[in-house]
Amino acid sequence: MAEITESLKKALEIPGALAVALVDYETGMTLGTAEAMSFPIELAAAANTEVMRAKMNAKNALKLPDRIEDILITLTSQYHLIRPLGRHPNLFMYLALNRAQANLALARIKLADIESGLTI
Repeated sequence: MAEITESLKKALEIPGALAVALVDYETGMTLGTAEAMSFPIELAAAANTEVMRAKMNAKNALKLPDRIEDILITLTSQYHLIRPLGRHPNLFMYLALNRAQANLALARIKLADIESGLTI
C-alpha cells in the first residue's frame, strides 16, 4: 500500500505525465499534487472538481447503477484523465498528459493500478 505522495510520484512516471492531483470533489480540497514540469495543477484540479460534480449529478439524475471508471477530456495537445476512487467515493485522481508522448490505454491501466495500492 502506498501513501498519497508516493502514489502521486508513481503517476508522474506514466509516459507523458505533466502533473497529477488527488482531489476531494465534495469540498474542492486538493489532498496532494505533483508536477513533472510547470503546470497549473492546483487551478486545473479545482476546475475539474466542477467536471466531477457535474458528472456525478448527471449519473445520479439518470439513476445509472454503474460506477464511473474515468472521465477523459481530449485537447489537441493534452489528455486530461479524471479517475474517481472506488474505495473513497468523494475523491478523484486527476492526471494531465502530453498527448504526443502518452499512451492513453497504458495511462488508464497504470492509474487504476496506482489507485488499487493507494492508502489514505
